[in-house]
Amino acid sequence: MQNALRRLGTVSYAAVMFLVVSVLMGLLAALLVVPFAAAAGAGSRVTADSLEELPEDLQTTPSPERTRVLAADGSVLAYFFEDNRTYVELDDIAPIMQQAQIAIEDHRFYEHGALDLTATLRAFLQNSAGGSTQGGSSITQQYVKMVQVEQARLAGDEAGVRAAQEQTYARKIQEMRHAIALEERLSKDEILERYLNIAYFGDGAYGVEQAARHFFDTSAADLDLAQAAMLAGLVQNPAATDPRRFPEAAVERRNVVLDRLADPEVAVISPEQAAEAKQVEWDPDGIEPVANGCASAEFPFLCDYVRRSLLQSEALGATVAEREQTLLRGGLTIRTEIDRESQRAAEEAIADVVDPEDPVISTMTMIEPGTGLVVAMAQSRPEMGEEDGQTFYNYAAPTSLGGAEGFQAGSTFKPYVAAAALEEGIPIDRRYDSPERMDFSDEPFQTCDGRGRVPEGYEPENSTRSGDDMPMDYAMEWSVNTYFLQLAQDTGMCDVTDMMERLGVELSNGQPLSEVSHIFSLPLGSVDVTPLSMAEAYATLAADGIHCEPRIIASVTDGEGQELDLQQPGCERVMEVDVARGVTQLLEGVMGATGRPARLGNGHDVAGKTGTTDSTEAVWFCGYSPELAGCSSIAADKTSDFWDGRRRSLAGLRLPESGSYLNGSGGGDAGAQIWRPAMREALEDRPRTGFRNPSRDLRGDDED
Repeated sequence: MQNALRRLGTVSYAAVMFLVVSVLMGLLAALLVVPFAAAAGAGSRVTADSLEELPEDLQTTPSPERTRVLAADGSVLAYFFEDNRTYVELDDIAPIMQQAQIAIEDHRFYEHGALDLTATLRAFLQNSAGGSTQGGSSITQQYVKMVQVEQARLAGDEAGVRAAQEQTYARKIQEMRHAIALEERLSKDEILERYLNIAYFGDGAYGVEQAARHFFDTSAADLDLAQAAMLAGLVQNPAATDPRRFPEAAVERRNVVLDRLADPEVAVISPEQAAEAKQVEWDPDGIEPVANGCASAEFPFLCDYVRRSLLQSEALGATVAEREQTLLRGGLTIRTEIDRESQRAAEEAIADVVDPEDPVISTMTMIEPGTGLVVAMAQSRPEMGEEDGQTFYNYAAPTSLGGAEGFQAGSTFKPYVAAAALEEGIPIDRRYDSPERMDFSDEPFQTCDGRGRVPEGYEPENSTRSGDDMPMDYAMEWSVNTYFLQLAQDTGMCDVTDMMERLGVELSNGQPLSEVSHIFSLPLGSVDVTPLSMAEAYATLAADGIHCEPRIIASVTDGEGQELDLQQPGCERVMEVDVARGVTQLLEGVMGATGRPARLGNGHDVAGKTGTTDSTEAVWFCGYSPELAGCSSIAADKTSDFWDGRRRSLAGLRLPESGSYLNGSGGGDAGAQIWRPAMREALEDRPRTGFRNPSRDLRGDDED
């Protein structure tokens, strides 16, 4: 019987039905709506003209679906959506949910064509005195209206939204025409599936799957009788029967649906089943709001980095606006490489030292050598907001991806000088007299714009060791300033900045590094850089000179499961293997000297470098094993009024909120207290591979 009735949706049925409706509407308009004979003819002509001009087909574009951001382990990090909806097929919707919706909205849905003539005629007759149309709509007609409302809403067309809901004969006839055409190309099951997925169930839940999860923490496939009855009752007026705001109204409406399901005309359930379901209590306190966007995500700044990265990808659209819409409406699944455990370890390491409301900013960033995968990116202000201790800045990232002004990195720049020197053929055993203080006034040096001169009065000093005839390895181990300034002078500052750019270092203001090659103090880290780019550069050293652009996204699939071509940033060799290994050997030596406090002691080979700015305004530690590179930093917050009237120095500082004591040491403060515990946790399950030595030529060893 059902198959026979479905065949009524053929062309012949549509033609007959359309003729009946046309004649009927004309008669109703002439005889019931317009009481004056003169107006009756005009009303009939308008109705007939409208029917002839209306398009037969309704463009039913896919409904917006929410986007998921997943961690490396597949767990959900965040959702992005304009409509909180997840589309499911009819087979994944509980039969009782389908039956409940049909029973309360259109119990003859599978028995009539696009229109329920009995209900339609009754509605027209009942509403004729007022000239409006209410009730009598089939599920197909309701779906047509939902599509038109949604399309107008998404286009920002408020007038279109109102027009799609007008209680007029002209709008109703248009709806009928579209419904007839729709049933010519879609089956009843397809229409019901789309209806249940497009319907709004209140409290921000679009579609039956999200409604089930939002109100009952279950799936559409697992809804029981009481749950299905409540959801089915919400569609008619989701605002007035919102289960969270108006629980009594929702329960009352649920019971109406249960009674309808037990009605002999429908007879889906027995009266006893209905009575039992009515006894199920409803507690709105169990509703968990779904977080939209990054602000309330567990890792909001990692989430925001993902979002901003995608907004730069043409795979999501030609413009930023288009990409934003794809992100909010496209039902994407974004798989990231974010390691929850490593991220939490980094955040905990920072939190043990720095409180969010302390007048300093701390970061810890980790990148996988050879792939560029961002494993963790933590900061001392982990919450996004405007309250004390919160921020909207990702302090590790460049400004283009949500970052702030960056920080001076101190002596963590010295490995870049060494790399440029080794590439120029200067061996590791190059020696300089390196006194405690050295006057470089008016000394010439090479910049990218030609020959420059050191400003008068520039007399830097060493903070640790000094001495005559000092080799490069000893100078690196004890971070000897006067040695590396001489080495940079002989190498050429333009070669140093070129090396930095190739390794991945970025100035926080986005300028090319060549534009700061005139700064003679550059080897001492006297310019602001982004922490992420520092970890990127050290990861390049760890990968034997293979530079990889940082990436956090593994893949993106659309709502149909098709993977998008993100044109991921790649990797390339930027330094000879021997040069990279030479720098690594130098930095291994650091771990027995200034970097000793940061030693891991877990069997992993480690190389690293301490960093302290001239005024101790910031301290750093950057280091790596062959498997992972990371940079930690603590820097004075330049915007904090704590520093009003006092020198911005971390040396001997007791942090007012956390109570931690800082001695102004890169190896101690940033290295031992933050880098070491974070890296130990992140490396726990990674293999222990060793560094390889550079050639004897690079070391400058004498021949036997």
